[in-house]
Order: sequence, then structure tokens, then C-alpha cells
Amino acid sequence: MHNVKMYTTPTCVWCGKVKEFFKQNNVQYKEIDVSIDDQAAMEMIEKTGQMSVPVIDIDGNIVLGYNVPQMKQFLGV
Repeated sequence: MHNVKMYTTPTCVWCGKVKEFFKQNNVQYKEIDVSIDDQAAMEMIEKTGQMSVPVIDIDGNIVLGYNVPQMKQFLGV
């Protein structure tokens, strides 16, 4: 099983697409809402150097945005 975290906000359309991809591929993940968690927002910015979501951390590999090829690669699906 992979360690997957997704940094998100409630209004992020692309975050919804990532969630649907995870659902279709039976990927368990931890969702972190950076709009209400300032510490997580700072963690995300430190990892990526940017403030946009979604940011997906798959076993320490960072995926920016709705990047299906990268998610498939890191998840092995």
C-alpha cells in the first residue's frame, strides 16, 4: 500500500478529478484541506515552492495538479 497525501481546498475542481481517479483505482489517501490548516499549507509550499492545489504526495514523490501519467507511474497502476 502506498502512503498518499493530497493537499486540497473545497473549491478546487481538479482536486475532485484526482479524488475520482483515486476512487476508480482503489487508492487510499489522506486529504489535507490547506484552506483551514495553515501548518499543512506551509508544508505544501515548502515541498513544492507554490501555493496551488492539488498537490499529491505519493511515497515522497510530488505530483502537481491532475497529472494522470505521473500518478499512474508512482502508484503502479
